[in-house]
Amino acid sequence: MAGLSGPAQACAVALDTGHSRDRMGATSARGAGEWFFNRALTETIAAALTAQGVRAVLINPEGGPIGLTERTQQAAALGADLFLSVHHDSVQPQYLTPWQVNGKALAYSDRFAGFGVFVSGRNRAFAASQRFAAGLADALMAVRLRPSLHHAEPIAGENRPLLDARRGLYQYDGLVVLHSAPMPAVLLEAAVIVNRAEEQTATTPEFRQRVAGAVTQAVTAFCRSP
Repeated sequence: MAGLSGPAQACAVALDTGHSRDRMGATSARGAGEWFFNRALTETIAAALTAQGVRAVLINPEGGPIGLTERTQQAAALGADLFLSVHHDSVQPQYLTPWQVNGKALAYSDRFAGFGVFVSGRNRAFAASQRFAAGLADALMAVRLRPSLHHAEPIAGENRPLLDARRGLYQYDGLVVLHSAPMPAVLLEAAVIVNRAEEQTATTPEFRQRVAGAVTQAVTAFCRSP
């Protein structure tokens, strides 16, 4: 595939690896910390963008301690035009079932699977954030990935407004990395890693390449748009 030129090539994208080494985020069904999934996927996305001539700016790739607003401040200081925070998903505790893996007590839930994309109404570029999020969801669905709607369930810890149910596009105004970003910003939950089958899928290079390709398509379309 040939590299890009023009507006898309001039676009810079901040890729934020969600969480950190000392605060891993969710724990997968087999006991892996979410941060490891986030880092591997972020690296694959960065390589795909770079191959197409898009400048990828990595935020906290080593997973050190960092504040949420510091992430978006770094993105701005590095000249990013777009901010994407990369995560993997879990579920509420009532849906978790205990099980043993190599003698270790863990928990899983096979009830939900799929991706989710989030924007904040407090982001100063809310309309542009929505536009990028919709394009990202469409690109993910084009590579046979499907959204999960479990964050819209009217229960404690969820009940997030769905802006577009077909695309799994949510509004979550409390996400600091989204509302503090001075540029369009989206958070991607790429897969539900407490789901035993989806956890295994999410570890594969093939899955990461599919997501990275979708992100690259969405980014280049967004950067070319007026």
